[in-house]
Amino acid sequence: MEFTQSIGQYLASISWDSIIGSSLRILLIIILLWFVMRFVKVMLGRLEKRLLLVAEGEPPSETQKRAETIVRLLRQAAIIMLWLTGALMILREIGVEIGPILASAGIVGLAIGFGAQNLVRDVIAGFFFIIENQVRVGDVAIVNGTGGLVEAVNFRTIVLRDLSGVVHVFPNGTINTLSNMTLDWSGYVFDIGVAYKEDVDEVMTVMKEVGQGMLDDEYFGSLLLEEMEIFGVNAFADSAVEIKG
Repeated sequence: MEFTQSIGQYLASISWDSIIGSSLRILLIIILLWFVMRFVKVMLGRLEKRLLLVAEGEPPSETQKRAETIVRLLRQAAIIMLWLTGALMILREIGVEIGPILASAGIVGLAIGFGAQNLVRDVIAGFFFIIENQVRVGDVAIVNGTGGLVEAVNFRTIVLRDLSGVVHVFPNGTINTLSNMTLDWSGYVFDIGVAYKEDVDEVMTVMKEVGQGMLDDEYFGSLLLEEMEIFGVNAFADSAVEIKG
């Protein structure tokens, strides 16, 4: 009997109007966050379409890679900011004072800033990589001597996958050398070895005919920027004459 009375007194002491009001406000915040995220998604989609407009002198594939990289990073930043803001608003509705949290976050952020200089350096370097359009997802690049396909360009890291399928992750602040092999266009340099007894001039003529045949081909022609350029004899190897083109 006493237990039932205690439960009744506890329930009577609860401010149901306040709980219902807070619950409705929290629900409203969640719904508002959902609409804002939908709005951001639509606006980023429009931005991507605008970025996909082919720039003068730039192949469509290059424009697409740049657009995908920028939009993906903006989406990540927007989601983090929205969820953080929503979480603080919900905490305030359930009675948690967010003022001390924000103040503590500022102090902790300052302390972390001194201890996370490498992280700050990585983010700043990644920001300039993206703004200066140095490398994009889908490029073939050599980073610090390691070559591979760029699978991700983040604010903090660049991710490469080499020919063996090995994934290499490079913090942006540690990248000393970055060679982009497919920025705007790419070229293939080849060395053809022929026997010493062969007529070098005739070999180069055949090579030019093959190159012209590829330009005239329905499939390969659209993939080539210009006709093959033969430099001539490059080296005399042990058993062959090397012709570079």
